[in-house]
Amino acid sequence: SATDAETDALLALGERVTFRHPLVRSAVYRTATREQRREVHLALAEATDRTVDPDRRAWHLATAAAGPNEPVAAELEQSASRAQARGGLAAAAAFLHRSVVLSGDPEQRVRRALAAAEASLHAGMFEGALELLALAEASTPDELQAAHVALLRGQIAFASSMGPTAPPLLLKAAQRLERLDPELGRDTYLDAWGAAFFAGRFASAGSLVEVSRAAKSAPRSTRPPRPSDLMLDGLSTLGTEGRAAAAPLLRRAMAAFVHEASPGQENFRWGWLTTISAKLIWDEDGWHTVSARYLREGRDAGALARLPIDLTDWAFFATWCGDFGAAAVAIAELEAITKATGSHIAPYAQLLLAAFRGQTDALPLIESTIRDAGTSGQELGVQWAEWVSAILFNGLARYDRALASAQRAADETPQLQFSPWASTELVEAAVRSSRPEVASGALERVVSATAPCNTDWSLGIQARCRALVTEGESAERLYREAIERLGRTRLRPELARAHLLYGEWLRRENRRVDAREQLRTAHEMLGMIGMEAFAERARNELLATGAKVRKRTVETRDDLTAQERQIAGLARDGLTNPEIGARLFLSPRTVEWHLHNVFTKLVIGSRRELADALPGSDSHLVPA
Repeated sequence: SATDAETDALLALGERVTFRHPLVRSAVYRTATREQRREVHLALAEATDRTVDPDRRAWHLATAAAGPNEPVAAELEQSASRAQARGGLAAAAAFLHRSVVLSGDPEQRVRRALAAAEASLHAGMFEGALELLALAEASTPDELQAAHVALLRGQIAFASSMGPTAPPLLLKAAQRLERLDPELGRDTYLDAWGAAFFAGRFASAGSLVEVSRAAKSAPRSTRPPRPSDLMLDGLSTLGTEGRAAAAPLLRRAMAAFVHEASPGQENFRWGWLTTISAKLIWDEDGWHTVSARYLREGRDAGALARLPIDLTDWAFFATWCGDFGAAAVAIAELEAITKATGSHIAPYAQLLLAAFRGQTDALPLIESTIRDAGTSGQELGVQWAEWVSAILFNGLARYDRALASAQRAADETPQLQFSPWASTELVEAAVRSSRPEVASGALERVVSATAPCNTDWSLGIQARCRALVTEGESAERLYREAIERLGRTRLRPELARAHLLYGEWLRRENRRVDAREQLRTAHEMLGMIGMEAFAERARNELLATGAKVRKRTVETRDDLTAQERQIAGLARDGLTNPEIGARLFLSPRTVEWHLHNVFTKLVIGSRRELADALPGSDSHLVPA
């Protein structure tokens, strides 16, 4: 009895019943009969105020139910809505899953199973989502619900592998949905476009061109176009007619997304495609705005299925802005999530950061990524690895290797986004390798990609590439234009490289004094950013002018690991140990252990000192 247990010090009876040890509580629950458990849960439900804690009450009622119970299932749906509103996608999925079990009406069971599968997908629980879809299919769904099952299967395939199986599934789902629900059909074409973008030529069906053509002919809603409709117009035009025709449409779509007063759930799912659109039109400001917004919203919602892409993009942006610390923090969070959910995404962010840093020890990872991404059907991963390899080798002044990598990235796997970036590396490598014909062809691709976009980023890169293949005063004007335009952007690495190329050109023109000014600027900027290979290249050029310059030593103001930097940054920003642990899938005790190591390494004694002790970072980049 309870009195005997209290006498034996196994539990304490008061306003609350407390057990001496959690294992005692677990043992009591496990040894109880099913009927005893139901009686206890029912008693707890009756004792729980439906106004103060409706969700706990609903859960106890559900656990007490002996069979289908429609009123309780409806209460669980309401609990799921509340959980989702406060960012608890996993909790919402659990409530909905339980509501499916308690559904006696077959129609309600199908509807709830679809909702539970979608919540499970967004929470990163892919196997559970597939089980719920099987249950929905077994419950005789109607035509629209069956099409929704097909859509969710395609979305799960993309979120879990980002490989070649997703594009045809999503394309077929879009074609089924376009006549049943035109708006959902158009949204599904966007899903299919994104999946085809990742798979590239590895998709057995549902290529980017095929998806774009189908989307162009999809019926439209009678309502005013949503931002997602505008983006589909732009991306499908890009896939069928090219960048010049698509640029105005993508600018209109970006403006709609950027200036939304309250983005809401409807457009929440398009965050990563919006950032791709921004990059396609070289819109740095739009990229920053939407990347920060959607990463913040993804974290708040606990959307583990999409956070790997959002974090990859944020690390990408931070790297290109020269904030390697912010990039490393995002990468640590990304790795924690992919480990927890089992999702597979190529190490895009890790490779880019290593290339910008000039880390030759990243070459095995680059080679394995090319191999693994090819095996898993992510052409985007193959092209990305070749592109970052070209960046790395250009920094190391190994132009023959840079030339080969850039050619493969720009020519053999010509995805719409990365081919122009690879072409900028190809222009530089070809000029330094005395391959003017290759440089000329690459420049044509750069111009066709940048001219329609008319931004400082696009025109600055174009001017820098033009300068490399131009002589005399015209070359100098182009270098100065590149520096002026890129100086108005956040993209410090691109600006520093423009100073480097200008200085190299001046030295070859025997203008040593002018060359030293540009090369010193490049050397200082590249060193401060952490682009060690490019900084060493600038140093060697300075030495060639007769200047005296000391060899840089990499600063090691601390020896924090990437995870320690991430935990320290979150603690500095005011998060508690449990909050940090929830974000990084760590126990509060593990967080405490990491913080102890941080304090020891930084020689500080409290969280209050973190703001001053942590290495500097461009805080304006970090999403609040």
